Amino acid sequence: MSVSHPASGAPEGRPSTTVTAQDEVVQICRDLIRIDTSNYGDGSGPGERAAAEHVMSLLTEVGLDPELFESAPGRASVVVRLEGADRSRPALVLHGHLDVVPARAEDWSVDPFGAEEVDGLVWGRGAVDMKDMDAMILSVVRQMAREGRKPARDVVVAMFADEEAGGAMGASWAVEHRPELFEGATEAISEVGGFSVEVGGQRAYLLQTAEKGLSWMRLVADGRAGHGSQVNTDNAVTHLAEAVARLGRHPWPLQLTPTVRALLDGVAQLTGLPFDPEDPAGIDRLVAALGPAAKFVGATLRHTTNPTQLAAGYKANVIPGSAEATVDGRFLPGLEDEFAQSVAQVVGEHVRVERLHHDTALEVPFSGDLVDRMVESLLAEDPGATVLPYTLSGGTDNKSLSRLGIRGYGFAPLRLPADLDFAGMFHGVDERVPVDALRFGTRVLDRLLRTC
Repeated sequence: MSVSHPASGAPEGRPSTTVTAQDEVVQICRDLIRIDTSNYGDGSGPGERAAAEHVMSLLTEVGLDPELFESAPGRASVVVRLEGADRSRPALVLHGHLDVVPARAEDWSVDPFGAEEVDGLVWGRGAVDMKDMDAMILSVVRQMAREGRKPARDVVVAMFADEEAGGAMGASWAVEHRPELFEGATEAISEVGGFSVEVGGQRAYLLQTAEKGLSWMRLVADGRAGHGSQVNTDNAVTHLAEAVARLGRHPWPLQLTPTVRALLDGVAQLTGLPFDPEDPAGIDRLVAALGPAAKFVGATLRHTTNPTQLAAGYKANVIPGSAEATVDGRFLPGLEDEFAQSVAQVVGEHVRVERLHHDTALEVPFSGDLVDRMVESLLAEDPGATVLPYTLSGGTDNKSLSRLGIRGYGFAPLRLPADLDFAGMFHGVDERVPVDALRFGTRVLDRLLRTC
């Protein structure tokens, strides 16, 4: 696939200093979307190499010296360290991921890899998750390099592979095999935070300070194999089906973590609705007041277990000796052991639980110098708005970086139209991001790197 590169407007070898991040962020975003980096989770996709090479060209063009490395052929990540004005301070990791979830073209109203710009929005797979943020990072870094301007402290810019399959071939691999790349870093910024919602007629930005843990599980039921015409009280498929139904319908109790409580308290203040932690109906009303973002927030009030795959048997008249199901489990910060014990109790004695992929839950304070600088950077561009913390129901590469003691936040700043179902477009159909939001994000990120 041929990929266009944004013109610098300067003689070869001398990038222009007049081009700004706002000028090129849209083109960089479109170019990245056009590079298909679909991650099917089984190693069958195109990988991230082409996108990583494009990122390398964007960074080297402005005089930076990034490194591209692969965890396996085609599974490429890029890292570059920007020297800060005050090198005595701990470094900041500013990271994105280059892979995207697959897209079925027949489901979309546009080519998912066409990166069309229509009605002031860029459409395509990755426009929201997360080539928009990648483009904002790259455009701001390029502008800083052209101007010869340093960030306030060392910044490690990373574009990882494989986030959409848990990061084993990307951030997790880098943490395990190349930890020196993140030497001295104590904090990180990545996706799924800093976007705006309308609450009580006022604009609020949700800064992600927590994310649920990840537990992809295989449920395995064993039984007595036999002829399909016989009575069989030890049928593996029956054992499994009953366990899957119990787990999928399990009424996980309401449990409000500190981040969720802080968010709901903020929503209550903006809307005038009461907040009573013991009133489930009142909590539901507060969540609904977040509009489209309720999709994210509603899933952070409790653990979740969603069955996603089933496999058993090979012939209609043969009772198999075993049956399997896959479940996507997400647990709240601080409650991992409780979650695992509850799952085992719910599935029962006939089914064993095997771990497919597991990653930690995160929760960091909505306070401190970095949080203050993120809030100030947003409010400088949107005075009068409110910034609230929230918990992400999914996960990010901040999980991997946490193994190095790095505290992670979600901060991909976007000022969005109130009626745009931003949360619904993550892994959804017809992903799109407003051009104005991309340019807004570059201004916020640029200000943040100057001051953080």
